Amino acid sequence: EAEDLESLETPMTIVNPVMGVWPKDAPDAQEEVLLRFEQGRCIAVNGKALKPLQVLQLCNEIAGRNGLGISQALENRILGTKSRGVYEAPGMELLGQGITYVYQAVLDRRSTSLFRQLSTHVSDQIYDGRYFDPSTRTAINAIWQLAEPAHGTVKLGLFKGHAHFLSLTDCPHSIYFEADSSMEASEGLNPVSSQGFLEVSSVEAKAMAKAGLIDVTSIWAKRRKLS
Repeated sequence: EAEDLESLETPMTIVNPVMGVWPKDAPDAQEEVLLRFEQGRCIAVNGKALKPLQVLQLCNEIAGRNGLGISQALENRILGTKSRGVYEAPGMELLGQGITYVYQAVLDRRSTSLFRQLSTHVSDQIYDGRYFDPSTRTAINAIWQLAEPAHGTVKLGLFKGHAHFLSLTDCPHSIYFEADSSMEASEGLNPVSSQGFLEVSSVEAKAMAKAGLIDVTSIWAKRRKLS
């Protein structure tokens, strides 16, 4: 933060990483990493059971050498000003991407939306120094409730600043079922059933159209006319 970085004409690459390397300086070969999550917490890395601090330290080391977790931000301060900084969080970036794949498997659409809202609230509260506020603690409790089924083992391939999904196994609460989700031959959900669903879903849209509430003209053309 500060000094030369306060100019938006200064590239973020003037910073010398402390916790890792820039992606261009990372190894030319992909490194695979295995993360085991239980109830949303990473409990093992590459098959080795670790305590939370050890997990973060090892993930910082692994992700850092592969160029993950370096980012620039123009922050919105509480006072209304903006602040520029270049930050390193290789371990958190790795763990964050890993647990995201587990949540994608175990959370339904509505739970996923709620989880994102709660996470945003908690992060905003912490940024503002309000961790102990009632709303923060309530949101955290709700997050842990949603995280209870988040068990799974994620394999990622790390390569020059990127973490590629390789596999998700041992995820007993996954609601992804190939038979129901297949776009090819399916032994589960009959694709024809979608027609009835779409017909029911269109009832409200048709009623709104009859009432003149649906506008199919170009919004951009309309804005140009107004201006």
